[in-house]
Amino acid sequence: MARRRGWGAGRAFVVAALAGCLVGLVGGAFRWCLEHADLLRASVLEVAAGPGGAGRLIPVALTAAGAALACLIALRVPHAAGSGIQHVEAVWRQEAEARSAWLLPAKFAGGLVAIGSGLVLGREGPIVHMGAAIGSGAGRRGRLDAEDARMLHTALGGAGLAVAFTAPLGGLVFVCEEVTGTVRPRLVLLTLAGTVTAVAASGLIVGDALVLPMSAVAAPPLWMLPVFLLFGVAAGALGAAYSALVVRTLEVCDRLTRVPLVVRAAVIGALVGALMAFDPLLTGGGDQLSERLLAGGSLSAAALVLCLAVRFVAGPLSYAAATPGGLFAPLLALGALWGTFTHELASPLLPAGAAGPAAFAVVGMAAVFTGVVRAPLTGVVLVAEMTGAGVLLLPLLTACFAAAVTADRLGSPPVYDTLRRRMLQRA
Repeated sequence: MARRRGWGAGRAFVVAALAGCLVGLVGGAFRWCLEHADLLRASVLEVAAGPGGAGRLIPVALTAAGAALACLIALRVPHAAGSGIQHVEAVWRQEAEARSAWLLPAKFAGGLVAIGSGLVLGREGPIVHMGAAIGSGAGRRGRLDAEDARMLHTALGGAGLAVAFTAPLGGLVFVCEEVTGTVRPRLVLLTLAGTVTAVAASGLIVGDALVLPMSAVAAPPLWMLPVFLLFGVAAGALGAAYSALVVRTLEVCDRLTRVPLVVRAAVIGALVGALMAFDPLLTGGGDQLSERLLAGGSLSAAALVLCLAVRFVAGPLSYAAATPGGLFAPLLALGALWGTFTHELASPLLPAGAAGPAAFAVVGMAAVFTGVVRAPLTGVVLVAEMTGAGVLLLPLLTACFAAAVTADRLGSPPVYDTLRRRMLQRA
């Protein structure tokens, strides 16, 4: 009897590890498809930039069609639209039921079309949701009890985040800090089992290189910590404004009851496509933009302001298209822009030996993320794993602390809490 109880208790870890492999393969395939979609989109833009003004209409039509098709796919499956992280959180709180049968293909196909066509959305939302759906199905097929099955759903959602950014520790912290708000030993172990195998399996498809490699930076001097504290305050205010704009844009679109959802998605896609025709850096998830800023690629102050302003609006607008797609990756790009722009403004006042633009960009990524999501440790760990910038740990922690406190004092709720309540009300 003791041996049976021991096997019953350990079976969940075996199921988590095996299901984690599937999360890694699905998430890795999703990333691989998106990478090739980016290449295809770049080729189309190159052709569209040729002689004749009519070519500029190609990206407009491409993104409009992609947004409409992705919206149509999402309409067929409940909870397929949007990030999906709010649904994972609702399942953990037992406010909603886990889904797996049609959610996975809807998220994969819809997310690929939406993000691949150039909407300002992140890959992490669909991969987290697909991971959770795989966890739910594995829990049923593995005949786990209800509590273990619920934990597995959440744990493999964290494995999905780890796969999205090649950040295994980030996936674990995300589960404990953002999704559950608690640290349970069994949940931690299930998440570790699923995350390790998921990242290992995805590495077979997309490799294990840093997602956002950056030029080498030295640890900033300690006297700069007050500077990063003030920088975090500004980033927290920016994050609070972005979070409010996401919710407000959704509310405005909800009032357009006479406009079919697919038509609304097509119009939003056309607007994003027009931005793409002007400059591809203004659209998409933002990885290329972030990588350019972190690698020391220079943008003029005017270009930084333009990118910052446009992406600040284009992200919430793209999310309102009701297609599968997340918020994290565009937030990281916005933070990198904000950090680089802040350094541009402050550099005349900074003495020799101060932190450079790449350091400000890295800290900005985590701080703006924290201002919106209100998960400072997740932001710090994710950004450190994505960039390899361990030497910036103290500035990251300082700025994220300030960003979280500032957004809270401004009365801005964590964005996924708001999105979860909105999802439950609409259901």
